[in-house]
Amino acid sequence: MSDFLQPVLDFLACATPQAWIDAAISDIPLLLQDHANCEKKAASTAVTLLFRYNDKQQLQEQLAQLAREELLHYEQVMAIMTKRGIAYKYISNSRYAGSLRKHVRTYEPQHLIDILIIGAFVEARSCERFAAIAPYLDDELKRFYVFLLKSESRHFEYYLSLAQLYSPEPINERVAFFREKEAELILAPDTHTRFHSGIPR
Repeated sequence: MSDFLQPVLDFLACATPQAWIDAAISDIPLLLQDHANCEKKAASTAVTLLFRYNDKQQLQEQLAQLAREELLHYEQVMAIMTKRGIAYKYISNSRYAGSLRKHVRTYEPQHLIDILIIGAFVEARSCERFAAIAPYLDDELKRFYVFLLKSESRHFEYYLSLAQLYSPEPINERVAFFREKEAELILAPDTHTRFHSGIPR
């Protein structure tokens, strides 16, 4: 696991706090519900970019594949929920993605670059949290999350490579900026427990 997880850990500024792990594993139905929502939103984000930037060939190829994988993961989470008798119901979103998007520049191509960088952090954090909770789960869920680690570890690299490809300048400073903002959200107190939430109050 460590071979493909290490680049993710190197990319993020902080690890998931134990307090989040404790809260997440105390309510598995909620965790699975929000996970399903995250997979669906990840697919939606990729498809939105496909339509908005249909002149960018590499983006089309990589994000089409990513969208298919995210929808497959959504179906897999839903199948686990059905098997366990967990009904799909509405839950509110975390503040995570919206808070990061507040910093997105409004002009192109910088708008695209920022969205891609945020996508990299969302995928990297998902992967890191799969690894963080896996040891605490029952055998079925542990196998599932370890399986997801491999594809999710590639997803953050898709987004980061596309940001580097389409940026007219080095992206190091923007990556560092969003790395700091992302860590602040992960380490800050939060009112809800979600897959990308901060420390539960």
